[in-house]
Amino acid sequence: QVQLVESGGGLVQPGGSLRLSCAASRFTFSDYDMSWYRQISEKERELVATISTTGGSTNYADSVKGRFTISTDNAKKTMYLQMNSLKPEDTAVYYCKARGAAQYNYGMTYWGKGTLVTVSS
Repeated sequence: QVQLVESGGGLVQPGGSLRLSCAASRFTFSDYDMSWYRQISEKERELVATISTTGGSTNYADSVKGRFTISTDNAKKTMYLQMNSLKPEDTAVYYCKARGAAQYNYGMTYWGKGTLVTVSS
């Protein structure tokens, strides 16, 4: 059973920083494209950032460009989201997602359970 476990959320003041981690287990990490999403209350889950299997390509939502950085450590099977210059509107539950990118697992999708980030003074 594939597992994705997020950590690193918490309460931070506006302008502060947090680093989220997503630890993966029970699958070949390098065969998946990885993403961070966030969900604010009852709103639709939105894409924050993605990183390709090889780590050579990243994409960000306009709202976080220049402030957030997505990265992976394939040896540790862990994805990170470094979040700087946090704003109150970044408050959300952050989820990691793995989507299969190899022939044998193409399109297979797994989600973590999320970690709450609260930006408030």
